[in-house]
Amino acid sequence: MKKSVLLIFAFLITVVSFGQQQKRDLKLNKNTNLLDVVYYHDNGVVSQTGSYTLDGKLQGKWLSFNTEGKKNVSANYDNGKKVGKWFYWENKTLKEVDYNANVIAGLKISHI
Repeated sequence: MKKSVLLIFAFLITVVSFGQQQKRDLKLNKNTNLLDVVYYHDNGVVSQTGSYTLDGKLQGKWLSFNTEGKKNVSANYDNGKKVGKWFYWENKTLKEVDYNANVIAGLKISHI
């Protein structure tokens, strides 16, 4: 069992390495059994944070930041599918999108 998990982990690192040209930190979270990752912009500012399942699917809360470090997306995944409320900040506009199993269930736009 441990060998198969290590093999999957090594494969995922290889796939993520070739799929992402950004700098990143990747570590196995033993409490959640997920791979926690932090991606960085070229200037060293955090670009994205989130987690992957051991089979490479996006899981839980993901955050994206612009090159100045300002949050511009808050997203939620369940086993690779978009779920729950997603928030997009752009200039003075906030878009709130509700997802249900990868399908948009609602949209709300606010000016902030």
